[in-house]
Amino acid sequence: PLVATIASMDMELLLRDEVFVDFFNTFLNLPVFGQTPIYNHNTGQWDLWPELPSCMDLSLPALLAWLTEPCLPHFCKSSLCLHLILCQKLLGFIRSQEAAKLLNWQSADQWLLEKFISGSQGMQLFRVFIRGMAGEELIDFWLITERLLGLDESDAEQRDLYLSLFHRLKATHLREGSTVITLCRITDWPLLKARHVQSISTRREILRKMQEQALFMIQSYWLPKFFIHYKKSMKKEKSCQPLLQEYQKRLLGDNFQEPSGFLENCLTMRVRKSQGLSRSYCSKKAKEEIWSLVQEGRDTQEMMMAHFQVQPERQPRPAGSAKESRLGEESWRLIPQQSVYPASTVSGGKGEATSPRSTRPFVQLPYLKKPVKASSLLPWALSAESCAGRPFRNFLKHQDRSVEIHLLGLWHDLEEFRPVVLDTRKKTNFFLRHLMGEEICKNYLEEGTIQQLPLETRTLRSLRDDLMSGEFSPWIFRAQNEICKVLFCVYEEFLADDDRTFLQYMVK
Repeated sequence: PLVATIASMDMELLLRDEVFVDFFNTFLNLPVFGQTPIYNHNTGQWDLWPELPSCMDLSLPALLAWLTEPCLPHFCKSSLCLHLILCQKLLGFIRSQEAAKLLNWQSADQWLLEKFISGSQGMQLFRVFIRGMAGEELIDFWLITERLLGLDESDAEQRDLYLSLFHRLKATHLREGSTVITLCRITDWPLLKARHVQSISTRREILRKMQEQALFMIQSYWLPKFFIHYKKSMKKEKSCQPLLQEYQKRLLGDNFQEPSGFLENCLTMRVRKSQGLSRSYCSKKAKEEIWSLVQEGRDTQEMMMAHFQVQPERQPRPAGSAKESRLGEESWRLIPQQSVYPASTVSGGKGEATSPRSTRPFVQLPYLKKPVKASSLLPWALSAESCAGRPFRNFLKHQDRSVEIHLLGLWHDLEEFRPVVLDTRKKTNFFLRHLMGEEICKNYLEEGTIQQLPLETRTLRSLRDDLMSGEFSPWIFRAQNEICKVLFCVYEEFLADDDRTFLQYMVK
C-alpha cells in the first residue's frame, strides 16, 4: 500500500518532494499539536513555533528523528495522507502521455493544471469545485476505499475500523442507483452486499476494480471540467495575471519540461536559529499568543468561512469497549492561514503569483468575542485531532484513560454527524444519518452507559431521543461543550507531554 511506502521512506528523501512537503507542513501545523514547525522547500530552512530557548543547540538530525518517529506515523494515519496519495495519482495522470492523447492537452495545459491541483490547497480547490456533484461522491468513495484496503481485516485491532468503513460504503456508495454503482459499472458489485461470507481476497478485488474505475472518471472527466472552469476564472483575477502570462508564453513556445516533483540539487537543510528567546519552552503559551492575534483580526472580511468535505480516519477502540461507530462526513472549515501563522505559510515557500488561491488551514476556529481563554482552544484542537491521525487519543490510550477515550469518541462522532444531518443535497444522507444516529446511541447512549459518563444525564437522554430518529439535535452542542470541560485538563497534560517528547529529541 502507498501509505506503507510513505511510512517506510527516509524523511530527507520525502522532504525533497514539494508535494509531500506541502501536505506535511499542513499536517504539522494542525492546531492539535504543541510544536508546529514549518519547512520551506525552496530554501531548505525549518522554522519552529514556538522557538527553542536560545541556550539550547538546534540539531537538524534530532529534528529529523522527531519528525520520523512520532510525527510521520500519525501523518500516515491521517486524512491528509490519503489526499496526498490522491493528489500524486492525479498529477501522474496529468503528466502522462495517456492524458495528452485522451484529452488533447498541450504541454502548457498540463503545466497549468498541475499548478492548479498541486498540494493540499490545490486539492481543497478541486474538492470545493466538485462539491454537490457526482465527482464529490467518487472522491469520497476513493478515499474511504483507499483507507479500507490498507487495513488488515484479520487483525483484531484493525477489524472494527475495517468493518466501520465497509458499513459506511454499503450505506452510501454500494446501493443500487448510487453515483458510484452507476458510473463504475462493475457487474459483480452485488457480491459485496451478499449475506454469505465472502473471501477477503474477493471483496478486495471487487473494491479495487471499483476504485480504479472511480479514479479514471475523476481523472478523465472531472479534472478537465475543473481545468476549464479555473482557466476562465483566471482571466478575471488580477493576482492570476503572472500565471496566465506564463501559460500563454508556454502555449506559444511549447517549452514545457516535465517536472519530477523532486529537487534535483539537494539544498543544505537547516533549522533557523532562535531569536534570543530566554524563557522556558511552553507550547501552551505560544498557542495563547496565536489566539490573541486571531482574536484581533476576527471581524475582518478575510475570516469568512468556506467548507471542504473530507473523510477523517477512524481509530479502533481498545478491546472490551464499544465498537467504532460508522464513519461519517466532516467539514474542514477554512480561514486564511496567515491570520493564524503570520510569519509563515503552509505552502512551503511558493509565491502567491503562482497560484490563484490563498493559503488556508483545515479546521474551524470558534467565534470568540471575549478575551481568549485556554479552554476556548479545545474545540479547535479536537476538530484538528480527527484530521491528524488521532495523537490526543493515542495519548489517552497510553494513559489508560478509558472514560476520556469514550468521551473523545462521542465528541468526534457528534462532530461528524452534524454536517451529514444538515446536508440535504445527497440522497445517500438519509441512510447514512440514520445509520450514524443509531450507532452513536448504541455505542455511547444506552442507559447503563449514560449513568457512567461524567456528563449531565438530562443532556445525554435528550440527545439519545433525538438521534434515534436520525434528525439534527441542538443537544449536540450542549453535549460537546460538557465533554470539552471534562477533557480540557487532560488536553493540557497532552500538550505538556508533547513538549517533553519534543525536547527529549532535541536534547539528544
